Amino acid sequence: MAWPWFGPISNNTAAEFSISLDAVNWLGNIVALVYLPTALLIPTITSRYGIRICCQIGAVTLVLAAWIRYAGTARSLSPNAAYVLLIVGQFFASIAQPIYQVIGPKYSETWFNLNGRTTATMIIAISNPVGGALGQLISPLVGNTRQSILVLGIMSTAVAPLVFLIEKAPPTPPTYAASKESPSLFSLCRAMLGLEVEPAAYMSIRERIDFTIIVLIFGVLVAASNGFAILSAQILQPVGYSASESGFMGACMLLTGMVSAIITAPLFDRVFTHHLAVTSKVFVPFVAAGWFSLIWAVRPHNTAALFVIMTVIGVGSLPMLAVGMELACELTRNADGSSAILWFAGNLFAVVFVLGE
Repeated sequence: MAWPWFGPISNNTAAEFSISLDAVNWLGNIVALVYLPTALLIPTITSRYGIRICCQIGAVTLVLAAWIRYAGTARSLSPNAAYVLLIVGQFFASIAQPIYQVIGPKYSETWFNLNGRTTATMIIAISNPVGGALGQLISPLVGNTRQSILVLGIMSTAVAPLVFLIEKAPPTPPTYAASKESPSLFSLCRAMLGLEVEPAAYMSIRERIDFTIIVLIFGVLVAASNGFAILSAQILQPVGYSASESGFMGACMLLTGMVSAIITAPLFDRVFTHHLAVTSKVFVPFVAAGWFSLIWAVRPHNTAALFVIMTVIGVGSLPMLAVGMELACELTRNADGSSAILWFAGNLFAVVFVLGE
Protein backbone atom coordinates (compact mmCIF):
# COMPACT_ATOMS: atom_id res chain seq x y z
CA MET A 1 0.00 0.00 0.00
CA ALA A 2 2.88 2.39 0.65
CA TRP A 3 3.93 3.14 -2.93
CA PRO A 4 0.61 4.67 -4.17
CA TRP A 5 -0.68 5.90 -0.79
CA PHE A 6 0.27 9.53 -1.40
CA GLY A 7 -0.89 9.59 -5.04
CA PRO A 8 -4.55 10.60 -4.53
CA ILE A 9 -3.63 12.95 -1.67
CA SER A 10 -0.47 14.43 -3.18
CA ASN A 11 -1.82 17.98 -3.26
CA ASN A 12 -3.09 17.70 0.32
CA THR A 13 0.24 16.23 1.48
CA ALA A 14 2.18 19.05 -0.16
CA ALA A 15 0.00 21.67 1.53
CA GLU A 16 -0.09 20.04 4.97
CA PHE A 17 3.66 19.37 5.22
CA SER A 18 4.70 22.54 3.35
CA ILE A 19 6.62 20.62 0.69
CA SER A 20 6.55 20.66 -3.11
CA LEU A 21 4.67 18.22 -5.34
CA ASP A 22 8.05 16.95 -6.58
CA ALA A 23 8.92 16.08 -2.97
CA VAL A 24 5.63 14.20 -2.65
CA ASN A 25 6.38 12.32 -5.89
CA TRP A 26 9.66 11.17 -4.35
CA LEU A 27 7.72 9.40 -1.61
CA GLY A 28 6.69 7.05 -4.40
CA ASN A 29 9.91 7.24 -6.41
CA ILE A 30 12.04 6.11 -3.47
CA VAL A 31 10.03 2.88 -3.30
CA ALA A 32 10.91 2.14 -6.91
CA LEU A 33 14.57 3.17 -6.54
CA VAL A 34 15.34 1.12 -3.41
CA TYR A 35 13.35 -1.72 -4.95
CA LEU A 36 16.01 -2.06 -7.68
CA PRO A 37 19.02 -3.31 -5.64
CA THR A 38 16.76 -5.09 -3.16
CA ALA A 39 15.11 -7.16 -5.88
CA LEU A 40 18.50 -8.38 -7.11
CA LEU A 41 19.53 -9.44 -3.58
CA ILE A 42 16.40 -11.49 -2.86
CA PRO A 43 17.35 -14.61 -4.90
CA THR A 44 20.60 -14.85 -2.90
CA ILE A 45 18.81 -14.37 0.44
CA THR A 46 16.16 -16.95 -0.49
CA SER A 47 18.79 -19.45 -1.62
CA ARG A 48 20.87 -19.02 1.56
CA TYR A 49 18.19 -18.62 4.26
CA GLY A 50 14.97 -19.88 2.68
CA ILE A 51 11.58 -18.37 1.91
CA ARG A 52 10.47 -18.21 5.56
CA ILE A 53 13.37 -16.05 6.80
CA CYS A 54 13.15 -13.83 3.74
CA CYS A 55 9.47 -13.12 4.46
CA GLN A 56 10.19 -12.40 8.13
CA ILE A 57 12.75 -9.77 7.11
CA GLY A 58 10.04 -8.18 5.01
CA ALA A 59 7.59 -8.11 7.93
CA VAL A 60 10.10 -6.41 10.22
CA THR A 61 10.87 -3.69 7.67
CA LEU A 62 7.15 -3.20 7.04
CA VAL A 63 6.48 -2.46 10.71
CA LEU A 64 9.52 -0.18 10.96
CA ALA A 65 8.32 1.71 7.89
CA ALA A 66 4.86 2.20 9.37
CA TRP A 67 5.91 3.88 12.59
CA ILE A 68 8.92 5.84 11.31
CA ARG A 69 6.56 7.31 8.74
CA TYR A 70 4.00 8.13 11.43
CA ALA A 71 6.70 9.78 13.57
CA GLY A 72 7.04 12.30 10.76
CA THR A 73 3.48 13.53 11.36
CA ALA A 74 4.36 15.19 14.69
CA ARG A 75 3.32 18.83 14.42
CA SER A 76 6.34 19.96 16.47
CA LEU A 77 8.68 18.97 13.62
CA SER A 78 9.87 21.37 10.97
CA PRO A 79 8.81 20.60 7.36
CA ASN A 80 12.30 19.33 6.53
CA ALA A 81 12.49 17.06 9.60
CA ALA A 82 9.02 15.66 8.95
CA TYR A 83 9.88 14.97 5.33
CA VAL A 84 13.08 13.14 6.31
CA LEU A 85 11.07 10.77 8.49
CA LEU A 86 8.51 10.22 5.74
CA ILE A 87 11.29 9.37 3.29
CA VAL A 88 13.02 7.02 5.75
CA GLY A 89 9.70 5.28 6.39
CA GLN A 90 9.16 4.85 2.66
CA PHE A 91 12.73 3.53 2.39
CA PHE A 92 11.95 0.64 4.75
CA ALA A 93 8.64 0.02 2.97
CA SER A 94 10.56 -0.27 -0.29
CA ILE A 95 12.63 -3.12 1.21
CA ALA A 96 9.52 -5.03 2.24
CA GLN A 97 7.65 -4.71 -1.04
CA PRO A 98 10.03 -6.52 -3.43
CA ILE A 99 10.48 -9.43 -1.03
CA TYR A 100 6.86 -10.52 -1.40
CA GLN A 101 6.77 -9.86 -5.14
CA VAL A 102 10.04 -11.44 -6.26
CA ILE A 103 9.57 -14.70 -4.32
CA GLY A 104 6.19 -15.34 -6.01
CA PRO A 105 7.32 -17.74 -8.77
CA LYS A 106 9.80 -19.47 -6.43
CA TYR A 107 7.10 -19.92 -3.78
CA SER A 108 4.63 -21.40 -6.27
CA GLU A 109 7.32 -23.65 -7.74
CA THR A 110 8.23 -24.87 -4.23
CA TRP A 111 4.69 -25.53 -3.01
CA PHE A 112 2.45 -26.24 -6.05
CA ASN A 113 2.33 -28.70 -8.95
CA LEU A 114 1.77 -27.75 -12.60
CA ASN A 115 -2.02 -27.62 -12.20
CA GLY A 116 -1.83 -24.90 -9.57
CA ARG A 117 1.37 -23.01 -10.20
CA THR A 118 0.02 -20.22 -12.41
CA THR A 119 -2.88 -19.63 -10.02
CA ALA A 120 -0.52 -19.41 -7.05
CA THR A 121 1.78 -17.03 -8.94
CA MET A 122 -1.26 -14.97 -9.98
CA ILE A 123 -2.51 -14.62 -6.40
CA ILE A 124 0.90 -13.41 -5.20
CA ALA A 125 1.33 -11.13 -8.23
CA ILE A 126 -2.04 -9.39 -7.74
CA SER A 127 -1.55 -8.92 -4.01
CA ASN A 128 0.53 -5.82 -4.72
CA PRO A 129 -2.09 -4.23 -7.04
CA VAL A 130 -4.79 -5.12 -4.50
CA GLY A 131 -2.81 -3.27 -1.83
CA GLY A 132 -2.34 -0.40 -4.25
CA ALA A 133 -6.06 -0.26 -4.98
CA LEU A 134 -6.90 -0.28 -1.27
CA GLY A 135 -4.31 2.41 -0.68
CA GLN A 136 -5.81 4.63 -3.37
CA LEU A 137 -9.31 4.06 -1.99
CA ILE A 138 -8.51 4.53 1.67
CA SER A 139 -5.94 7.34 1.73
CA PRO A 140 -8.32 10.15 0.68
CA LEU A 141 -11.23 8.85 2.80
CA VAL A 142 -9.84 8.60 6.34
CA GLY A 143 -9.39 12.23 7.28
CA ASN A 144 -6.43 14.54 6.82
CA THR A 145 -2.99 13.45 5.71
CA ARG A 146 -1.69 12.80 9.24
CA GLN A 147 -4.68 10.59 10.08
CA SER A 148 -4.23 8.81 6.77
CA ILE A 149 -0.61 7.95 7.60
CA LEU A 150 -1.69 6.61 11.00
CA VAL A 151 -4.25 4.33 9.35
CA LEU A 152 -1.54 3.00 7.02
CA GLY A 153 0.67 2.27 10.04
CA ILE A 154 -2.09 0.39 11.86
CA MET A 155 -2.91 -1.77 8.83
CA SER A 156 0.76 -2.55 8.15
CA THR A 157 1.28 -3.65 11.77
CA ALA A 158 -1.90 -5.73 11.81
CA VAL A 159 -0.89 -7.91 8.84
CA ALA A 160 2.78 -8.41 9.83
CA PRO A 161 2.18 -11.36 12.26
CA LEU A 162 0.73 -13.43 9.38
CA VAL A 163 4.32 -13.99 8.24
CA PHE A 164 4.72 -16.64 10.95
CA LEU A 165 2.30 -18.87 9.01
CA ILE A 166 4.78 -19.18 6.13
CA GLU A 167 6.88 -22.37 6.05
CA LYS A 168 10.16 -22.97 4.24
CA ALA A 169 9.07 -25.88 2.02
CA PRO A 170 6.64 -28.84 1.96
CA PRO A 171 7.84 -32.26 3.22
CA THR A 172 7.74 -33.64 -0.34
CA PRO A 173 8.48 -31.48 -3.40
CA PRO A 174 5.37 -31.31 -5.67
CA THR A 175 7.41 -31.46 -8.90
CA TYR A 176 10.85 -32.42 -10.12
CA ALA A 177 11.75 -28.75 -10.61
CA ALA A 178 10.88 -28.02 -6.98
CA SER A 179 13.36 -30.64 -5.81
CA LYS A 180 16.26 -28.87 -7.53
CA GLU A 181 18.14 -25.74 -6.54
CA SER A 182 17.54 -22.77 -8.84
CA PRO A 183 20.61 -21.45 -10.67
CA SER A 184 21.94 -18.19 -9.28
CA LEU A 185 21.02 -14.76 -10.60
CA PHE A 186 24.65 -14.35 -11.64
CA SER A 187 24.47 -17.46 -13.84
CA LEU A 188 21.26 -16.13 -15.43
CA CYS A 189 23.02 -12.86 -16.27
CA ARG A 190 25.93 -14.79 -17.78
CA ALA A 191 23.52 -16.91 -19.82
CA MET A 192 21.78 -13.77 -21.13
CA LEU A 193 25.17 -12.44 -22.27
CA GLY A 194 25.94 -15.72 -24.04
CA LEU A 195 28.79 -16.61 -21.69
CA GLU A 196 29.67 -20.11 -20.54
CA VAL A 197 27.42 -21.44 -17.76
CA GLU A 198 26.47 -24.79 -16.27
CA PRO A 199 24.13 -26.85 -18.52
CA ALA A 200 21.06 -26.19 -16.34
CA ALA A 201 21.42 -22.44 -16.84
CA TYR A 202 22.14 -22.46 -20.59
CA MET A 203 19.83 -20.35 -22.80
CA SER A 204 19.64 -20.48 -26.59
CA ILE A 205 19.68 -17.29 -28.67
CA ARG A 206 15.91 -17.54 -29.19
CA GLU A 207 15.33 -17.94 -25.46
CA ARG A 208 17.46 -14.88 -24.73
CA ILE A 209 15.53 -12.79 -27.26
CA ASP A 210 12.18 -13.98 -25.94
CA PHE A 211 13.18 -13.25 -22.34
CA THR A 212 14.33 -9.74 -23.33
CA ILE A 213 10.94 -9.07 -24.98
CA ILE A 214 9.12 -10.29 -21.86
CA VAL A 215 11.26 -8.06 -19.63
CA LEU A 216 10.48 -5.00 -21.74
CA ILE A 217 6.72 -5.64 -21.93
CA PHE A 218 6.46 -6.59 -18.26
CA GLY A 219 8.46 -3.51 -17.27
CA VAL A 220 6.23 -1.15 -19.24
CA LEU A 221 3.00 -2.72 -17.91
CA VAL A 222 4.16 -2.43 -14.30
CA ALA A 223 5.64 1.05 -14.76
CA ALA A 224 2.50 2.45 -16.40
CA SER A 225 0.26 1.22 -13.58
CA ASN A 226 2.63 2.34 -10.82
CA GLY A 227 3.25 5.68 -12.48
CA PHE A 228 -0.47 6.39 -12.80
CA ALA A 229 -1.02 5.44 -9.16
CA ILE A 230 1.65 7.92 -8.02
CA LEU A 231 0.56 10.72 -10.37
CA SER A 232 -3.21 10.16 -10.45
CA ALA A 233 -4.14 13.33 -8.58
CA GLN A 234 -1.66 15.45 -10.54
CA ILE A 235 -3.06 14.12 -13.82
CA LEU A 236 -6.76 14.35 -12.98
CA GLN A 237 -7.21 17.18 -10.48
CA PRO A 238 -6.10 19.98 -12.87
CA VAL A 239 -9.04 19.07 -15.16
CA GLY A 240 -11.60 19.14 -12.38
CA TYR A 241 -11.57 15.74 -10.64
CA SER A 242 -11.34 15.49 -6.84
CA ALA A 243 -8.80 13.51 -4.82
CA SER A 244 -11.46 10.88 -4.12
CA GLU A 245 -12.35 10.54 -7.82
CA SER A 246 -8.66 10.21 -8.71
CA GLY A 247 -8.31 7.46 -6.12
CA PHE A 248 -11.44 5.68 -7.35
CA MET A 249 -10.16 5.63 -10.93
CA GLY A 250 -6.81 4.17 -9.89
CA ALA A 251 -8.59 1.63 -7.69
CA CYS A 252 -10.96 0.75 -10.53
CA MET A 253 -8.02 -0.16 -12.75
CA LEU A 254 -6.47 -2.37 -10.09
CA LEU A 255 -9.64 -4.01 -8.72
CA THR A 256 -11.08 -4.89 -12.14
CA GLY A 257 -7.69 -6.32 -13.02
CA MET A 258 -7.79 -8.39 -9.84
CA VAL A 259 -11.18 -9.85 -10.77
CA SER A 260 -9.89 -10.61 -14.27
CA ALA A 261 -6.79 -12.29 -12.83
CA ILE A 262 -8.86 -14.46 -10.48
CA ILE A 263 -11.08 -15.60 -13.37
CA THR A 264 -8.28 -16.26 -15.85
CA ALA A 265 -5.75 -17.95 -13.54
CA PRO A 266 -7.52 -21.36 -13.46
CA LEU A 267 -7.95 -21.17 -17.25
CA PHE A 268 -4.23 -20.57 -17.70
CA ASP A 269 -3.50 -23.54 -15.42
CA ARG A 270 -5.88 -26.05 -17.02
CA VAL A 271 -6.89 -24.85 -20.51
CA PHE A 272 -4.27 -22.48 -21.89
CA THR A 273 -1.28 -24.06 -20.13
CA HIS A 274 0.69 -24.29 -23.38
CA HIS A 275 -0.68 -21.09 -24.94
CA LEU A 276 0.39 -18.42 -22.46
CA ALA A 277 2.35 -16.49 -25.10
CA VAL A 278 -0.70 -16.39 -27.39
CA THR A 279 -2.87 -14.88 -24.64
CA SER A 280 -0.30 -12.12 -24.10
CA LYS A 281 -0.50 -11.25 -27.81
CA VAL A 282 -4.26 -10.77 -27.38
CA PHE A 283 -4.27 -8.82 -24.09
CA VAL A 284 -1.30 -6.48 -24.43
CA PRO A 285 -2.48 -4.55 -27.54
CA PHE A 286 -5.77 -3.71 -25.77
CA VAL A 287 -3.82 -2.39 -22.79
CA ALA A 288 -1.64 -0.27 -25.07
CA ALA A 289 -4.75 1.17 -26.76
CA GLY A 290 -6.22 2.01 -23.35
CA TRP A 291 -3.18 3.96 -22.20
CA PHE A 292 -2.95 5.72 -25.57
CA SER A 293 -6.60 6.79 -25.41
CA LEU A 294 -5.97 8.73 -22.19
CA ILE A 295 -4.36 11.44 -24.35
CA TRP A 296 -7.88 12.48 -25.38
CA ALA A 297 -9.94 11.08 -22.50
CA VAL A 298 -8.44 13.11 -19.64
CA ARG A 299 -10.70 16.15 -19.87
CA PRO A 300 -13.47 17.68 -17.75
CA HIS A 301 -16.82 15.88 -17.33
CA ASN A 302 -15.61 12.61 -18.86
CA THR A 303 -15.87 10.41 -15.78
CA ALA A 304 -17.72 7.48 -17.38
CA ALA A 305 -15.25 7.14 -20.25
CA LEU A 306 -12.28 7.29 -17.87
CA PHE A 307 -13.74 4.49 -15.73
CA VAL A 308 -14.27 2.37 -18.86
CA ILE A 309 -10.67 2.94 -19.95
CA MET A 310 -9.37 2.10 -16.46
CA THR A 311 -11.38 -1.13 -16.59
CA VAL A 312 -9.93 -2.12 -19.97
CA ILE A 313 -6.39 -1.40 -18.78
CA GLY A 314 -6.88 -3.30 -15.52
CA VAL A 315 -8.51 -6.33 -17.11
CA GLY A 316 -5.72 -6.60 -19.65
CA SER A 317 -2.74 -5.75 -17.45
CA LEU A 318 -2.96 -7.74 -14.23
CA PRO A 319 -3.44 -11.24 -15.68
CA MET A 320 -0.34 -10.61 -17.79
CA LEU A 321 1.84 -10.24 -14.68
CA ALA A 322 1.59 -13.91 -13.75
CA VAL A 323 1.72 -14.96 -17.41
CA GLY A 324 4.94 -12.99 -17.88
CA MET A 325 6.54 -14.47 -14.76
CA GLU A 326 5.60 -18.04 -15.72
CA LEU A 327 6.90 -17.58 -19.28
CA ALA A 328 10.13 -16.10 -17.92
CA CYS A 329 10.50 -19.00 -15.50
CA GLU A 330 10.09 -21.52 -18.33
CA LEU A 331 12.58 -19.71 -20.57
CA THR A 332 15.28 -19.32 -17.92
CA ARG A 333 14.62 -22.35 -15.65
CA ASN A 334 15.36 -19.86 -12.87
CA ALA A 335 12.22 -18.87 -10.94
CA ASP A 336 13.59 -16.32 -8.48
CA GLY A 337 16.28 -14.90 -10.78
CA SER A 338 13.89 -14.22 -13.66
CA SER A 339 11.31 -12.74 -11.26
CA ALA A 340 13.95 -10.40 -9.79
CA ILE A 341 14.88 -9.11 -13.25
CA LEU A 342 11.24 -8.60 -14.27
CA TRP A 343 10.35 -6.59 -11.17
CA PHE A 344 13.64 -4.71 -11.40
CA ALA A 345 12.67 -3.61 -14.93
CA GLY A 346 9.15 -2.65 -13.84
CA ASN A 347 10.37 -0.37 -11.09
CA LEU A 348 13.23 1.08 -13.14
CA PHE A 349 10.78 2.06 -15.87
CA ALA A 350 8.40 3.44 -13.22
CA VAL A 351 11.05 5.89 -12.04
CA VAL A 352 11.65 6.97 -15.63
CA PHE A 353 7.90 7.42 -16.23
CA VAL A 354 7.36 9.50 -13.08
CA LEU A 355 10.43 11.67 -13.56
CA GLY A 356 9.48 12.18 -17.21
CA GLU A 357 6.00 13.43 -16.32
